[in-house]
Amino acid sequence: MSIYEKTRRALVALATAGLVVGAGACDTLSSPNENFGDLNDLVNNPTPGGVNSAIQGLMVGLRGVDAQDPSDIVGNLGLLGRETYNLDVNDPRFESEMLGGDLNAASAAFGGNHWAGPYADIRLGDIALNALDQLDPGLYPDADKEWARGFINTMNALDFLTVVETRDQNCGCPIEVPENADNPSPAVGRDQVYQHIIQLLDEGYAHLGNASGGPPFRLTSGFAGFDDATSFRTFNRAIRARVAVYLSDWSGALQALGQSFVDTNASLDLGVYHVFTTIAGDITNGLFESGSSPNLRAHPSFGMDVEMQADGTTPDDRFVRKTRPIDNRAYQGLCTDQSEFPSCTIGLSVYTSPTSRVPIIRNEELILLRAEANIGLGNLAAAQTDINLIRSVSGKLPAVTLTSQSQALDQLLYEKRYSLFFEGGHRWIDMRHYGRLGDLPTDLPTHSVATEYPVPIEETSAGG
Repeated sequence: MSIYEKTRRALVALATAGLVVGAGACDTLSSPNENFGDLNDLVNNPTPGGVNSAIQGLMVGLRGVDAQDPSDIVGNLGLLGRETYNLDVNDPRFESEMLGGDLNAASAAFGGNHWAGPYADIRLGDIALNALDQLDPGLYPDADKEWARGFINTMNALDFLTVVETRDQNCGCPIEVPENADNPSPAVGRDQVYQHIIQLLDEGYAHLGNASGGPPFRLTSGFAGFDDATSFRTFNRAIRARVAVYLSDWSGALQALGQSFVDTNASLDLGVYHVFTTIAGDITNGLFESGSSPNLRAHPSFGMDVEMQADGTTPDDRFVRKTRPIDNRAYQGLCTDQSEFPSCTIGLSVYTSPTSRVPIIRNEELILLRAEANIGLGNLAAAQTDINLIRSVSGKLPAVTLTSQSQALDQLLYEKRYSLFFEGGHRWIDMRHYGRLGDLPTDLPTHSVATEYPVPIEETSAGG
């Protein structure tokens, strides 16, 4: 089934998703909006309510987080980056395929993943943009349209980022999703996809500059503090900074960070999040597991490589906060408690309840992105200041002195590993960026580290 057919099917589910309004229910994203007709209405006879429902549907599509679902990007990239294991005895592919190195393009559940979902979102965003142009300003004022355009462009950029950061150089990826499957868009390379992302973010930033106040549609509490046009623009620039770092555009990263919400005096958790509830019709955070024998567990190296606090015996506080002791489980040749295969008794406490938020981007990452950009420019003193702030506040670790770009980069990668652990596949993306995937552990002779996802086989077969 090609991207176009999958997109058609996904669009109906996304476009009919809305936010339940009422006490305690304002974060629910997946309950149907019975006042919204169907996709044809949005295309041919759009209404303000229909457009707003579609926009809210973009938040549904972006929030694909469930470690027991093979489509979960946090769990998938956590495996590739050797942040975690998923010892699910009911599905050995979490080990055999994800740790084997060669992802299968014909496997929609694993190697062919992180493709149709983002493109379905993107297509829905494009339809909503076209619908906005058809609405009378008396029903949907121009300033509100600008808010909506800025939001949609930012969300579409995030979806394209999912596609390209999972494919990288393997990205023969379209940047348009036409309505007619008989006229597929041509695939373009990595650099063109990134340039399209930059264009979307910059256009979104400009649209938001023509808006004011809050949006004409409902946002979840994950956007608290970023729910007016001015503050949402700082979120847009935060994503723009991340993209610049991925491209080693150090000056561009610093420029975007200067317009973002980075703030060394604010909480490191300040940011934008996916949210979850236990309300009927919504979903919970599938990355949360309780009990003494969960499927999810930290890769043993996360404990082996941790630095100690000043007392010499207490680990980095990021390790302390984000892990917990669990029972060992030997599976697929892993965790056998032999010297070459250490036991897997480090559980996860990154997410502590079924309603724990998952970051899209937060202040701690932005401070480290600024350090990374300054290292790239050779500004070691500035990078050292930011790294030591994170070490002190987040890790309770003693300060370090940066003496060279090489040593500074090693330190930066350590800080990002422990600060952003199990938040979005940052470890795998960072190690690939710097050509260091070979430094990640391979635990069995049959293991290797995948460099990128393939384009799904149905997209490269006849007809596209």
